[in-house]
Amino acid sequence: MGIDGACLGPEEHRAGYASRMAERVDGGAIFQRVARLQRGEDGQVLARMASGWAILANQQPEALTGCCMLLPDPVVAALNDLDDAARATFLTDWTRLGDAVLAVTGAERINYLILCNQVPELHGHVVPRFADEDPERRKKGPFEAYDFAASRRADADGRDRELVRRLREWLRPFAKLERETK
Repeated sequence: MGIDGACLGPEEHRAGYASRMAERVDGGAIFQRVARLQRGEDGQVLARMASGWAILANQQPEALTGCCMLLPDPVVAALNDLDDAARATFLTDWTRLGDAVLAVTGAERINYLILCNQVPELHGHVVPRFADEDPERRKKGPFEAYDFAASRRADADGRDRELVRRLREWLRPFAKLERETK
């Protein structure tokens, strides 16, 4: 509701929310990561999708290898900041990234998470869940079940090289063509 108690329409709500959140986005962690991706300085890039960048996540818990993220380009604070078409594109790309992780890792299912609590910029987590995980951990969300901060760092040029290659290959048909990004 607006200040006077009247309900705001979708466009008014989105515009007001976007203006309140704009200063949080400029220079934040996702904004900085997207800038590196745009400059070609991030080896964990999997594909430039229509909505943004598919990447191998920085932290890879041993039981959940294959964690990825979708970062929007341009960066926004929340899914609510996108118009209907951009939302649909982001969610489709996010699901395609999940499809790739399922196909490449042999995961049983994918946990999709958009939290934006610690990093208040839109980013979608794609976390594979496996049948051989500890049964008690499988009942929990991935960030409750595993200590991501203490997990090993992704290594796109070493240990994760084959995983990255296979994910890139799987995503290739959905990747935005290089000539379209310039």
